[in-house]
Amino acid sequence: MRAVIQRVTRASVTVGDEQISSIGRGICVLLGISVEDTQKDIEYMVRKILNLRVFADESGKQWCKSVMDKQYEVLCVSQFTLQCVLKGNKPDYHMAMPSEQAEPFYNVFLQQMRKAYKPELIQDGKFGAYMQVNIQNDGPVTIELEPPASSADPKLLAKLEKQQQRKEKTRTKAPSESSREKSVPRSKDDPSASSGAEGDVSSEREP
Repeated sequence: MRAVIQRVTRASVTVGDEQISSIGRGICVLLGISVEDTQKDIEYMVRKILNLRVFADESGKQWCKSVMDKQYEVLCVSQFTLQCVLKGNKPDYHMAMPSEQAEPFYNVFLQQMRKAYKPELIQDGKFGAYMQVNIQNDGPVTIELEPPASSADPKLLAKLEKQQQRKEKTRTKAPSESSREKSVPRSKDDPSASSGAEGDVSSEREP
């Protein structure tokens, strides 16, 4: 999971011409769910988000109070683009959890947020919808948050790696003449044979 947390004076979500949620002072959480995420990640993120000290105390001392300490509101917005991996200049979202799995996962995240805090103070957008998110950042204060890498499920990581390997194989073109030549064994007496790998490596490099 990856979250971008912004301290706000107000924030809202509009779908079409309808404003579906809004909050006053508090935090806006943009949340991207990955194929690696588990229940442990939800628990970690909920705890960290609600206890993140981004507000001042009564004396004006900064970074002392959390959204729960201040009894402020929270607006959560699902945003798969946070799982973007750039391939050149093109965004690739293979790390984002597919929507049919991500929606129930996100709903569990919201349930945990409401269970840990006051449910009436937790608002959210509309999963999968094209939204207009209006955020008035206070500060500005923006915090990025991810769970520890060790919490990732090894089975999911292995599955993802296999999927990527299959994708790469389908993209691989037929071997070039030079690569076919390399596969032909050379005689020890062949004067063109070389013990170095420089020629072979350079033929495989992209221009």
